[in-house]
Amino acid sequence: MIDFELLDRDGLARRGRFTTPHGMVETPALLPVVHPDPARQPVAPEEMRTRLGITAVITSAYITWRTPPLRTVAEKEGIHGLIRFDGPVMTDSGAFQQHAYGSVEVTPEEILSFQNTIGSDIATVLDVFTEPEDSHEKTEAALAATSERSHASRAARPGLLAVPVQGGSHPDLRALSARTASELGDVLAVGGVVPLMEQYRFPELVRVLVATRPNLSPARVLHLFGTGHPMTFALAALFGVDLFDSSAYHKFARRGSLMFPDGTVPLDDLRENTCHCFLCAETPLTEVARLPPDERERRVAFHNLLISVEEIGRVRQAIRDGTLWELAERRTAAHPALRAGLREAMANPAVFLPTEPDSRRAFREVVAESTGRPVAVRFRHAVDAYRVGRAGARRVPRFPLRPEYLRYLPATDRSDQPIEWEVLTPFGPVPVELTDLYPVGPYLGLEEFLSRPHHLSPAAFGKAVAESTDGGVDLERDWTPAWDGRQVARLLEWRYGRAVAPRVAEGLRGERSRRTGRLRAMVRDGQPQFVVGTDGVPRPTFRGATWLHTLLDLGRERVVVHEDAIPFVREGRSLFSMFVVQADPALVPGASALLVDERDSFLAAGRLVLAPHEMARLRRGVAVRVTAHARSPAPEPEE
Repeated sequence: MIDFELLDRDGLARRGRFTTPHGMVETPALLPVVHPDPARQPVAPEEMRTRLGITAVITSAYITWRTPPLRTVAEKEGIHGLIRFDGPVMTDSGAFQQHAYGSVEVTPEEILSFQNTIGSDIATVLDVFTEPEDSHEKTEAALAATSERSHASRAARPGLLAVPVQGGSHPDLRALSARTASELGDVLAVGGVVPLMEQYRFPELVRVLVATRPNLSPARVLHLFGTGHPMTFALAALFGVDLFDSSAYHKFARRGSLMFPDGTVPLDDLRENTCHCFLCAETPLTEVARLPPDERERRVAFHNLLISVEEIGRVRQAIRDGTLWELAERRTAAHPALRAGLREAMANPAVFLPTEPDSRRAFREVVAESTGRPVAVRFRHAVDAYRVGRAGARRVPRFPLRPEYLRYLPATDRSDQPIEWEVLTPFGPVPVELTDLYPVGPYLGLEEFLSRPHHLSPAAFGKAVAESTDGGVDLERDWTPAWDGRQVARLLEWRYGRAVAPRVAEGLRGERSRRTGRLRAMVRDGQPQFVVGTDGVPRPTFRGATWLHTLLDLGRERVVVHEDAIPFVREGRSLFSMFVVQADPALVPGASALLVDERDSFLAAGRLVLAPHEMARLRRGVAVRVTAHARSPAPEPEE
């Protein structure tokens, strides 16, 4: 089976790698479609590798099989020799030709055997293609045939196998196909969606992915057939698509169209040299338009491929940076159909939430839908749960949580009863003590630059508070110490629950940054027990985690370590997925956790890379990065 290793993630999106007989593939990866006849291929595969850094391609085993001269060369020199490419080659089986022309001359067994013979790095099952409009009955019959073929192909295939995921527009069949493919395939290839993309039916495409994605094994590589235009890459990557195949670079070139991440431009309409990539620096686009037809087509195809490769690079970088939602929002703004697809994705947060990180570096608003991202939905639900059992809150203008402001904000009335205060944020009303938390604290959007209500001076803020009170509070008192204590207690309640938070908070005092005024640490007896980052989340030090371990119920907030990895975890080494025994299913990537052995002895604290449901299924890669262990240096709180 495939040895996929996850390296970085941003929710479902993954930067990873897997090996093939002809080298490693780093994902997300673009696999350009290469015609098996070199005379019909506008950009030579060798040039793709040397000039564009493309590491893998896809070509048609069926066209090779049915064309005697090509078949002879492939059987003698292998598919790599035929197309003159020395990196990983995936081969398609002819399913689309079968759909387009009604039949193919080859059987599923023959085409699989042929792919074995010619040395395909990733062979593909000859599945039965179904249209989105096909009935449930017709689609179910086709799916049964595909399943039977997939089982036979798995038995006959010693190497990596791509198993198509079909099911048309029927969610139950998509889910069934996904589960079957996950048992048999190394690459799970979502098919039957090309008509949706060609007709710009992106909400329907998203519904297919919504039905499919939760049922796919995270240990497999996900391929979305036909995702060839760069403006679609970021949206598809949100669903964890690892491989993209593109024949669009050539199809668009044949009709004289240039592809860009924000759309398509007819070459003949250009009067300005709007692109300055290295190819257009050699020959400006206005000159390419005047070249002979064959050379013009070749240059446009190369340009389209270059733009596609660059966009895949942006997607990978966005995954590293945790900004893929922002990139997807910028790209979907290029076309209303893509925007509609994004809205459909946001209408299904449950697909994303198990792997959505607990926080990111920042929350940047890009479009009106930005505050509908799954992580924002989760935050609003958590705020609703936090409010339960608390008295109605008073509203206060948004302001920085700095001491010079907090001193004016009464925390209790004259009867020493807590006063609950909330501020209106782009995510709805939020209790004051939680407004440093992601996504509110690091939010950057229109509100920051329009009304700017939180830029009141401390004195003006104090006046506004005084006007909103009824005389039942002491306005002369400095309330900063009270707010320090409340924020410590309430943040721990937010993270660990109302039942255990008071014991966790015993003896803790808050320390604020001199520069920003934000809470930066929770200290007991001069020793930090929790540090608070720019996301506002309290994360335990080794001392704090040791204390937490004694207070939290067995299994809660824990990742159980196999005995073979215990010495390494104690020394601060990362915990690899193959050494995870079990994990608290409530944890999410990025969350802090207690690492314990099978007898529940505390070992170290760490932050999750994988979601709990992924840990037992991925054989390679880091599951938890250790952040605090017995010999780790004292943490440096963020300023």
